[in-house]
Amino acid sequence: MKDVKLDPNEESTYECFDCGTVVVSATAPGSCPSCGADMRNRGTPLE
Repeated sequence: MKDVKLDPNEESTYECFDCGTVVVSATAPGSCPSCGADMRNRGTPLE
């Protein structure tokens, strides 16, 4: 398995844990713009 080089300027996809809103952003949005819940980076696996 190879490590992927992280590009800090590359946009990532974030998804709301509660309502499922999807946001594409270069920086973590922190909270959902629709409901205010926590967002997760969809590129990071859930374990």
